[in-house]
Amino acid sequence: MTNIASENKEQISVIGAGTMGSGIAQLAIIHGHPTVLVDANEASLARGTDAIRKNLDRDVEKGRKTAQQVASALSLLTASSDIAKCKGSEIVIEAIVESLPVKEELFSKLESLLAPGAILASNTSSLSIAALAGSRKSPERVVGVHFFNPAPLMKLVEIVPGLLTNPSVTARCSALVTSWGKTSVCAKDTPGFIVNRVARPFYGEALRIAEEGLPYASIDASMKDLGFKMGPFELMDLIGNDINYAVTCSVFESFYYDSRYRPSILQRRMVENNLLGRKTKHGYYDYRSGDAAVLSASRPSVEISDRILAMLINEAAEAARLQIASPKEIDLAMTLGVNYPKGLLGWCDELGAAKIVTQLDALKARYGEERYRASPYLRDLAANNGKFFK
Repeated sequence: MTNIASENKEQISVIGAGTMGSGIAQLAIIHGHPTVLVDANEASLARGTDAIRKNLDRDVEKGRKTAQQVASALSLLTASSDIAKCKGSEIVIEAIVESLPVKEELFSKLESLLAPGAILASNTSSLSIAALAGSRKSPERVVGVHFFNPAPLMKLVEIVPGLLTNPSVTARCSALVTSWGKTSVCAKDTPGFIVNRVARPFYGEALRIAEEGLPYASIDASMKDLGFKMGPFELMDLIGNDINYAVTCSVFESFYYDSRYRPSILQRRMVENNLLGRKTKHGYYDYRSGDAAVLSASRPSVEISDRILAMLINEAAEAARLQIASPKEIDLAMTLGVNYPKGLLGWCDELGAAKIVTQLDALKARYGEERYRASPYLRDLAANNGKFFK
């Protein structure tokens, strides 16, 4: 059980009391940090604090914590709609709407409140840290600290320094999340960082296959047959098709419209018709009568799963080639951040880079599209019978 003690623990502020923000605040208090949870919307603030209490009460019921530990943790939490309450915090983590102008305005306000050494951290999943830092008086204290949902449970945190971030800021944030029981990986400040970049083909190629007439359930079953916990259409319905589409558009635009990241017309039509998934009770599957029997009458196909896996491995290879992170960190990020059954680059070593390159070349020849171009890193390994991991 977690040992809760606040002696000498730095004060944390979390801006935004939604699911992610309240989850981060929960992590902070159970690890002994005096924590201020701020949200301008009183109703959102009430929901966020209530969610924290319910989560911790559930931990007591399941024997993971004692009632005394939970009471101690909750005593460290201050909820407020007043941003001035952040004054005195050594680290502020924003988890507000994914809008660069809104985040910039928030950081501008925080700069006037915080001490010069305080860290401004963003939980953004796709926005540029350099863009957030660029208009700051002290850009060296701005950093990305990207948790995964639900924050109290998911093990991975991407730490993303901008071009001007002080290395000590990066180190402090990595040490903090490690002390919270998380595994941190350092990612280069590029669109999607590690996970949201590498995972794009899981959705994008599945959508492409569906546009060719294959049933969603067959595609999902094929990926589950490979060991993935959920198929791409199940997962998009869970995430929310509007959210997944927005991230896809953001990454596509940020990469200057590289065809590898092009959004799907099918996905856009789903959003336009408010078929957003579980939250609207209808998406790629129909949940209006309860959980959909998503895999009924489906027939897994190796050709489907091989095609999507090849594209995933190719994207991971490109991330390694461009030094977004090391091969080890990329594989760690995908297994801990999105629960992939294996690290993609280690998986490539098992299958052989030559096999993946052959599959990609066949797809490129068939469709004539640049989206299927093989990573030079992958092609070099194939030519030399090399591996990502010696």
